[in-house]
Amino acid sequence: MRRAILAVALGGVLLTGAACGSDAKTAKPAAAPAASTSPGGPAGSTPDYSADTKLVCGRLEKIFNDDLEGFGTQVGKMIAYKEAKKVAEAATAQKAAGVQLKTVGAKVKKETADAQDPQLQSAGATSAAKFAKSAADTAFFDRIKTTKDLDRTIEAQMSEWLTPVAGYCG
Repeated sequence: MRRAILAVALGGVLLTGAACGSDAKTAKPAAAPAASTSPGGPAGSTPDYSADTKLVCGRLEKIFNDDLEGFGTQVGKMIAYKEAKKVAEAATAQKAAGVQLKTVGAKVKKETADAQDPQLQSAGATSAAKFAKSAADTAFFDRIKTTKDLDRTIEAQMSEWLTPVAGYCG
């Protein structure tokens, strides 16, 4: 069980960093958050949200690193209990993992709600909704029976959860 928990915790943190890094290059929004600083630029130039965005992204990174570790721990327990055919304990760990995901979503929503960039606010709300949806999705958890299942399932799911904000945080 300890091996499964460690694998999930480390894998979750590594996937989080990989998902943010790769999506940031491909998922840049059409209207970049940086403003034109050239003199004589149009009077209606885009405001410069870059400093605030950097702060918000720093807080999001902390959430993704710290709070997703709790999710990974609970999923690791769930896998270990499923492999040991301990149904009640697996269900308890699954519920705890769902709570962890819901908490991550709530924190993402809270941190991005006050962002200066309205597009980052919207991306945060979208990402938060994806975390909440997965938290309540029993089919998502049912697909995870072994660490191999987790590897296949979580990579795509991480990308889905993080893509909305990854274009701003990279």
